[in-house]
Amino acid sequence: MSAPVAALLSVLAISLASLAGALTLSLGRARLERIIFLLVSFAVGAMMGGALLHLIPESYEALGGGPKTGLLVLAGVLAFFVLEKFLHWRHQHGAPEALAGATGHSHGHGHGHGLEAGAAPFALVNLVGTIAHNVIDGAIVAASYMVSIQTGIVTTIAVMLHEIPQEIGNFGVLVYGGYSPRRALFYNFVAGLGGLAGAGLVLVLGAGFEGLADYLLPITAGAFLYIAGSDLIPELNRRHSYPASKAVGQLLMMLLGIAVMALPLLIGGAGH
Repeated sequence: MSAPVAALLSVLAISLASLAGALTLSLGRARLERIIFLLVSFAVGAMMGGALLHLIPESYEALGGGPKTGLLVLAGVLAFFVLEKFLHWRHQHGAPEALAGATGHSHGHGHGHGLEAGAAPFALVNLVGTIAHNVIDGAIVAASYMVSIQTGIVTTIAVMLHEIPQEIGNFGVLVYGGYSPRRALFYNFVAGLGGLAGAGLVLVLGAGFEGLADYLLPITAGAFLYIAGSDLIPELNRRHSYPASKAVGQLLMMLLGIAVMALPLLIGGAGH
């Protein structure tokens, strides 16, 4: 099998990880409604772990020391702040109404719109960040296959280990933001196909796109930090802080998200 074909097949397998949220569809709407705050908490840990344990360290390795990486992370934060503000202006229903019906209940604003019409802007912001992340992952996998088949396989496994938990978290964020579970699964899958675009660009353009991906890494990290810190954590504090058992559940799921994102680092360290 040629390296380009192996790269595309590997990225397609990683893209299918976006369907991991399907595991929750079998729970039923009532049970999903009870655990959605746990999925969101898991997403917080996965996003922050992905940004701080993978994307930012990789950015420093690719771009070198100095303030460049930090400035690009800040640029990502500010860019997604502006994007969310724009979506709020275009979408006058805003997040509170959507969050009130996050798992399928009516939003109660009486305009007769469908569920997606009342979805929170941060859910779309999350999708944009996810697409950018998947494009970068696809580029990384394709570039590794250009080195050797063995390097590509190892990279694919590492990417898959951090992609599955993040995709489960993304699914929870979309449902919490007002999308129906099935629509959230579909959008998450479409976002997952961004990996094929990233791989295709690397295979066609070669090292030129790889250099661009180095700059997208910290911007994507800033996006994840923004979404987790400005949208998800405040909502968890506002809506799910009591009773104490829920707060403990939040913390444990955040730690689980961080731990799973740290797993590829531990495996990689053990392999040296």
